[in-house]
Amino acid sequence: MGLFLGIAAPRTLYAASSGALMGYWLSQDHDGVFRIEQCGQTVCGRLVGLRYDGTDVPHGHDGKSECGITMLTDFTPLDDNQGRLGGQILDPDTGHVYDAQIWSPRPDVLKLRGYLGLPIFGETQTWTRYTGPPMGPMCKMP
Repeated sequence: MGLFLGIAAPRTLYAASSGALMGYWLSQDHDGVFRIEQCGQTVCGRLVGLRYDGTDVPHGHDGKSECGITMLTDFTPLDDNQGRLGGQILDPDTGHVYDAQIWSPRPDVLKLRGYLGLPIFGETQTWTRYTGPPMGPMCKMP
């Protein structure tokens, strides 16, 4: 992974490669909405919507609410794979952190690949742009 700072042309590439990824995304299983945004010099993603019954917000392995948790962290452009960003993803159920890549192969589609060590040892999910109504109290999906 490489962060392009202080070099004009790559910084433009960074903005272009990450721009299509910004915004709200519905997870593959339609049970979560993530907000992907600029976080300082990197890109991150927070869980802002959850599908659950009742009024009890789901909690992670640490007992804390999953509402608003930052699950995608430190994403920066990959030197060897133009258009993709590499960073880490948190599994809130176990507390494990995995390497990950995100990219947008076409408008309103985001691919997320989480893996151990090498990308070939992972799984890719397809997320779609979220255009639904705002989340309810405590991140509850409508």
